[in-house]
Amino acid sequence: MADQIPPGTSTSHRDTHTVRFVVPLAHPEERVWLALTTPGGLRGWLAEAEVLQARLGGAVTLRWLTTQPATVVSGTVTAWDVERIVEYTVEVHGRMRFHIEPGGPPGSTVLRFTNEFRGTDELRLDCLAGWHDHFTYLADFLDGRAADWPAWSRERWQELRDQYEARDFGAT
Repeated sequence: MADQIPPGTSTSHRDTHTVRFVVPLAHPEERVWLALTTPGGLRGWLAEAEVLQARLGGAVTLRWLTTQPATVVSGTVTAWDVERIVEYTVEVHGRMRFHIEPGGPPGSTVLRFTNEFRGTDELRLDCLAGWHDHFTYLADFLDGRAADWPAWSRERWQELRDQYEARDFGAT
């Protein structure tokens, strides 16, 4: 599963980091859009949307279900281009931009994701692993298997994080 998601990349300038993923999905744009922009869609792969005002300037509150106690972040919908771009800017996680476009075989979609945030290099590695894990959940959700949050594995996340750390170390 996780090996089906291409690895993410990152750049840093002091304590500001940008994480990027390009994720091919074998599902139509309309279906991917609903997974990114509706409470039911977000819960299936990312977080519980306690508040989601689906419009530019709308409020958003997300409850990550992979941590106990759950991490809750609030913010604003900072971009909303129907069926193409949605961006949430929230506490802790910064700016999370999802851009979808047709790509690959007919009926497939490419998700271009950017996450800009401030923090340590350790947080950058955590985010690379976390997003990779969540994009695996997204692919599964689109295939009809919603995330089983109580079964979430810190070990799976740690394995991804170790791979990103090794990749960084190998690049220097």
